[in-house]
Amino acid sequence: ETVFTLEEVQKILPHRYPFALVDKVVAYEPGESAVGIKQITFNEPQFGGHFPDRPIMPGVMQIEALAQLAGVVCLQMEGAEPGAVFFFAGVDGVKWKRPVVPGDTLVMEVEITNWKAKFGIAKATGRAYVDGNLAVEVGAMTFALAK
Repeated sequence: ETVFTLEEVQKILPHRYPFALVDKVVAYEPGESAVGIKQITFNEPQFGGHFPDRPIMPGVMQIEALAQLAGVVCLQMEGAEPGAVFFFAGVDGVKWKRPVVPGDTLVMEVEITNWKAKFGIAKATGRAYVDGNLAVEVGAMTFALAK
């Protein structure tokens, strides 16, 4: 089941190809959590150099995909200013468990752990899976929303 299509995600997030990393959202609890999907395809520009003979999705892009999914939740939270931009402010406790390669479906889960509307600061955790196996885990992501 799709909660937000790619077109709907693009109405929430400012990211566009080649840096849009959430294809759709399949579960969503307003202000709390989301589950999103990213299909990993051979035609993504990073695979031309990372690595040509053995393409692997860069770990930082996996984190960015989770951050964008958190953005889908945070940019719709009570107190988030309309038209705000979502900035990555920090990340801690990252563990990669398996490579993510073209042909994989990255199933991402994020949970908002703290939201300070007055300051536009959010914290979240995230995990992403391929075929039910943990690929990356992020202990804490910090974001700042600004106009």
